[in-house]
Amino acid sequence: MNLRCAFCQTPYTLSRKDKLIALQHMDTEKLSHYDTHCPRCRKATRVQRKMLEATFPNWREALHELEVQAEVSPASASKPEPDVAAQADSQADAMPAKAQIKGATKAKPPSKQNTGQPQAARSELGRKSPVKNTPGKKKSK
Repeated sequence: MNLRCAFCQTPYTLSRKDKLIALQHMDTEKLSHYDTHCPRCRKATRVQRKMLEATFPNWREALHELEVQAEVSPASASKPEPDVAAQADSQADAMPAKAQIKGATKAKPPSKQNTGQPQAARSELGRKSPVKNTPGKKKSK
């Protein structure tokens, strides 16, 4: 769904997933409009329920399909975890020896010490002296 910000006139779109979230929110809260936020100025632009339902007519069916898909995916998500660990082991074997040892890099040298005046003397100096051409005391003739 193509929208234009009411404040900065920036065009932006609402994805199918954003429209589904908006319609679900409006349905549970019994709202007549949804506030979308502009990606540029972050101000809210109202979108009427009729406009969202016109661009997404079968949103209740799509919401039901998404819920069913969410129930199925956690069960399948637990299976691939051992495969991921096996892939990481095989990738570690393929890496060169220098790339595997990250902790064995050189230690950084200590930061440079302040040279010149000690710290207490620097704080006593205060601000810089004013530039020569700044207005200061008026010269009397």
